[in-house]
Amino acid sequence: MEGTKATIRAGEIFVPIPRQADALVWFIGRLRTPWQTARDCPRQGDPVAGPVCRIEIAPHWAEALAGIETRDRLQLLYWMDGARRDLVRQSPRNDGTTIGTFAMRSPNRPNPVASSVVTLLGREGNVLTVRGLDCVDGTPLIDLKPDYGGQPCPNH
Repeated sequence: MEGTKATIRAGEIFVPIPRQADALVWFIGRLRTPWQTARDCPRQGDPVAGPVCRIEIAPHWAEALAGIETRDRLQLLYWMDGARRDLVRQSPRNDGTTIGTFAMRSPNRPNPVASSVVTLLGREGNVLTVRGLDCVDGTPLIDLKPDYGGQPCPNH
C-alpha cells in the first residue's frame, strides 16, 4: 500500500516501499474472529475472557498439528494484510505528534507481522479453538508454536 499525503495523519512520514522482497512466506491458515474491520478489533486479545475464535490450518499443513492438544497456550504469528507498510513515523493519537514505527505496536509497519499468545481450548481436525486473538476475521496465519510463558522449553 503506497502512501499519499491525503491518506496520512498530520506529522506522519512515509517512505517508498522496496520493489524486491528478501524472503518468501507461506500462509499456513486463516484466523476466524468476530471482527470485520481493524477498528472493531480490541487493542490486545484476552486469553482468558476474550471471545472464542478459530484457527483454520490449511489441509496441507494439518499433520504439523500432531500433539498440539497437550499445549495450553500458543504463540501465533500472523500477517496483518490490511496494514500500511510505508509509514516510518506515526501519529497514534491523531494530534500531529509522531513516534517512530519501531517504537510502537501499531499494525502499520514494513512487515506487518503480529504476535499473540492465545489459550488453546480444543482441536477438531485442522481447526483449533482459542481465546486471545485481536485481529480481523480472515487474517492470514504465518506460524504457531507452544508458548511456555518465559519458562524454558521442555525437552521433547
